[in-house]
Amino acid sequence: MADILLDAALDALKLLPFLFLTYLLLEFIEERAEAGSLKLVRQSGVWGPFVGAALGVIPQCGFSASASSLFAQRLISAGTLIAVFLSTSDEMLPILISSAVPPLTIVKILGVKVLAGIVAGLLADKLFRLCRHEGERIDLHELCEEENCGCEEHGILLSALLHTVQIAGFVLTINVILGVALHFVGEETLSELILNRPVIGPVISGVVGLIPNCAASILITELYLQGAMTAGSMMAGLLSASGVGMLVLFRTNRRAMADNVKILGYVLVFSILAGIALDLLGLTF
Repeated sequence: MADILLDAALDALKLLPFLFLTYLLLEFIEERAEAGSLKLVRQSGVWGPFVGAALGVIPQCGFSASASSLFAQRLISAGTLIAVFLSTSDEMLPILISSAVPPLTIVKILGVKVLAGIVAGLLADKLFRLCRHEGERIDLHELCEEENCGCEEHGILLSALLHTVQIAGFVLTINVILGVALHFVGEETLSELILNRPVIGPVISGVVGLIPNCAASILITELYLQGAMTAGSMMAGLLSASGVGMLVLFRTNRRAMADNVKILGYVLVFSILAGIALDLLGLTF
């Protein structure tokens, strides 16, 4: 157990400088991009799913939450919101970058998420005829503090540092759990568990991705990097993982709860089907 804890701690420590530099860059981008991104999404009209998918893939703290609030006010379409949800990478991108995953692999994963967002968003705008209730306006920063999603305003340096410590803590916890599993179960047995099986793997991963916390995307990304799930299972979970966006949708759009359930179900089913399709096609990253 001591060796497992030491290895997990060393792995987490190795990530710290890369995580910090990554979050520092992302905080810099966010400070300059988020307001403009929201304005662009609001003005996108029928091109909403394209714009939402393209902008959602850029890690912007609270962007999916802000998009949920815009939808609750009926300022963007359901398809645009769904495109944002599916393309949002949450904590996936920092983990991939800090883990030295090849750039081409990262681009492929992001590309699939953007394409999925566009397709799902366009289809949703054709299928959904949602209620016209106006949603509740809430303080997104206050909600982020309540849900501990790391969207608080502390300045670029402090925000990057806090993000780094928080995510490193999640990575350490997950690595300890995986280390224990590998020790007692064995790597070969672990790789043969249900997350590496067709259909059931994407289903479980897709459900896990719905958890409104960054831990979900970290867990899914780490499991994939450890070889414990297929590319399809990984993608199903990362497509359904929209950070706190889904939670904000249910908070701000309370007068049209049936619409929220439709969107959640649509995102989950589309994510699972996309993951199953990737596995059936034998595609990897």
